[in-house]
Amino acid sequence: MTRMSHERKTKFIFVTGGVLSGLGKGIAAASIGHLLSSKLKVIPMKLDGYLNTDPGTMNPIEHGEVFVLDDGGEVDMDFGHYERYLGVTCKFEWNLTMGKVFDEIREKERRGDYLGKTVQYIPHVVDLIKHKMFSVAEKEKADILLVEIGGTVGDIENELYVEAARQMKKEAGGRNVLYVHLTYVPIPSGVNEQKSKPTQQSVNVLRQKGIQPDVIIARCSEYLDTKIKKKIAVFCDVDEDAVITGVDVDDVYKIPLVFEKQGLSEIIHKRLGIYSPPDMRIWETLLHNLEHLDKDLTIAICGKYTKLEDSYASIIESLMHCSAHTKHKINLKWIETTDIEEGKTTASQALAGVHGIIVPGGFGSRGQKERYLS
Repeated sequence: MTRMSHERKTKFIFVTGGVLSGLGKGIAAASIGHLLSSKLKVIPMKLDGYLNTDPGTMNPIEHGEVFVLDDGGEVDMDFGHYERYLGVTCKFEWNLTMGKVFDEIREKERRGDYLGKTVQYIPHVVDLIKHKMFSVAEKEKADILLVEIGGTVGDIENELYVEAARQMKKEAGGRNVLYVHLTYVPIPSGVNEQKSKPTQQSVNVLRQKGIQPDVIIARCSEYLDTKIKKKIAVFCDVDEDAVITGVDVDDVYKIPLVFEKQGLSEIIHKRLGIYSPPDMRIWETLLHNLEHLDKDLTIAICGKYTKLEDSYASIIESLMHCSAHTKHKINLKWIETTDIEEGKTTASQALAGVHGIIVPGGFGSRGQKERYLS
């Protein structure tokens, strides 16, 4: 297995999630990376549990958008957040799926690399996962390898990734590894009280896997009150100041500022023995522009997966970037092209009042016949 050279000691930050999916683990990971990237080289990795080699053939309504990298790799949409928040050009090898892992394990076994041994999940599969992380860190000369583990802790499909993350503390050294766990603090209707039990139970599952989180980010519709922060700190065995609110916001680009306001970068600096003060000036300028837009434009997104906006997340984000830089408010008009194809409406009716049209890619020809948008 590849190890870090004595000249360079990469720090590893693992981001896991619990309670339920869709809490914004990718945004949280990207925001952490942004806060640390002013003086350090932060390289993101995403470990996905599905058996597909990549998400290229997966239905975007089920999985969300496929993000296509400059090297042609098709990866999870979280890589779009990594590129936008970190200012890096991601590579296909930075995305690991269990499909990729098992393909390589089978190839190694057929070549005889295991010298006749019984090939097992532990150590062989877990060792390969660790090797991939060390290899990317070394190849990219990363100061920090930021690793997001897909899914929620307790899912059978990501157990080997969680085990690899646990072992990394010994492999890389305790002072070089930090665990961040994203959870959920609900406020049930009629109760009007923040509830910590889902977070306690989620952290319990993580600790059963051998990982004690250093930081807990609790997603909530409002900032956590002192009582709940203390309760989570006591029951989950973390410092109270390391219980961070992942508060709901109207713009995900505010999340780095939310985290920094609560001192997250300083907590990570102390824990890992690093120093990279965040420079938020450009970020704040772009956010200011988004809140003070001068002119309006209407852009039509014509596709066949418009029922789930995550199917075209990167297009939406790129338009938001355009808004921030040009100070134009861009209004999106979603057009289901199959409605035109089936004669439920006409192209001229659907495109009335539109200043520009985007026809995103898709799988197959359904909803994209040239005559319907001519």
